Amino acid sequence: MDNLEKVEKIREKTGVSYEAAKEALEASNYDILDAIVYLEKNGKVAAPKVEVVAVEETEKKERREKFKKTQDDYEKNCNKKARNYFADFFKWLGKLFQKSVDTSFVVERKHENLIQMPVLVLIVLLIFVFWIVCPLIIVGLFLDCRYRFEGLKDGKLDINGFCDKCADGAENIKKEFCQNTDDSDKTDAQ
Repeated sequence: MDNLEKVEKIREKTGVSYEAAKEALEASNYDILDAIVYLEKNGKVAAPKVEVVAVEETEKKERREKFKKTQDDYEKNCNKKARNYFADFFKWLGKLFQKSVDTSFVVERKHENLIQMPVLVLIVLLIFVFWIVCPLIIVGLFLDCRYRFEGLKDGKLDINGFCDKCADGAENIKKEFCQNTDDSDKTDAQ
């Protein structure tokens, strides 16, 4: 950009005469920005007005109060939800406990009840002496014991049907084992 173009640019931006723009450029070593600052310092161009908009204290206070109220409402809602979740969980836990007391685990052999206990007792035994209770249940299947649950009101799960199938499976295994043993005794005798 040559000096003539710089003078024209300063005239466009500031509205000063050609002579004033040329003088400012010469005084500032032909730097456009410095020339404009030079013109402002000499009073030939008015400095840009800077307006400071102050927010009144009452508006700031109102915004702070509104923000605090919104934040408090949010925290209350979060606390309510958490309390509701805990309350629902404990209600469910109470119902589960009640069901475990109302439902009985029955062990019978040859249509005679040997043991009848609340399911809660069975659960506690399974938790604390698992390695004793599970083998006893399995051995009981092979000793013609049948298991069932009394007091179940929910028909969605057929737990007693499953227990019967397990007992029938153990009976079938026992029959096959006895049959294989008899067959091997017959072949040994011949």
